[in-house]
Amino acid sequence: MSQISIRIDDNVKKEAENVCKDIGISLSSAINIYLKRIGRERRIPFELTAEIPNAKTLAAMRETEEILTHPENYKGYSSFEEILKEVN
Repeated sequence: MSQISIRIDDNVKKEAENVCKDIGISLSSAINIYLKRIGRERRIPFELTAEIPNAKTLAAMRETEEILTHPENYKGYSSFEEILKEVN
């Protein structure tokens, strides 16, 4: 049997302990179940996703979607030289 040590936010630990208590298992048992499942399934046993984008990123995504949906409303360039001519 091995022992591991991890650092975790106090509030996260308390919340997890409360959930485990409601289920009727210890936090240690829950972690063991999690690790066994990783070993058995050879993957993290839940979906990992990126954080929700902030307001600036969401605005850029909406702008990109608008440009892709209605390209006729936006000027396009066929080369980098064409862009430089416009800038200068």
